[in-house]
Amino acid sequence: MRPFERDDGEVFFRLNNDPEVMQYTGDIPFKSIEESERFIANYDHYQEHGYGRWTVVLKQTGTVIGWCGLKYHMEGYVDIGYRLLRSEWGNGYGTEAAQACLDFGRMHISNLPIWGRVSKDNIGSIRVLEKIGMQYFKSAECGAIQDSLYYR
Repeated sequence: MRPFERDDGEVFFRLNNDPEVMQYTGDIPFKSIEESERFIANYDHYQEHGYGRWTVVLKQTGTVIGWCGLKYHMEGYVDIGYRLLRSEWGNGYGTEAAQACLDFGRMHISNLPIWGRVSKDNIGSIRVLEKIGMQYFKSAECGAIQDSLYYR
């Protein structure tokens, strides 16, 4: 994983315009590759917090397959999130990336809890959170997703 780069814009645009990838996110798709690139150019979480979402790249090929990382929330917690191209689902990359992010968070963010938030219908993401050792602790609304489960 590495920080976002402008060239990631095309893959991030594809990710956010795949209905199956976006099904449980509550996010709005990018309207263009340029909008995706502007998002990347304006992404300041690294500077503000010392961490953020990172681009997931296959070591063997250098191919960008998505993103994974940590995000600070004003409510006093950090969430772990991930989004991969559908062609890469089921290969263990989401679990590997999420585990690396959780390990980083445990080493560098000791003053805030790390949570995973997921739609109750997103079985794949629930499995990732459980595989990295997170446990369900509540149900609550999460942005546009009414039926979210929270893990810590």
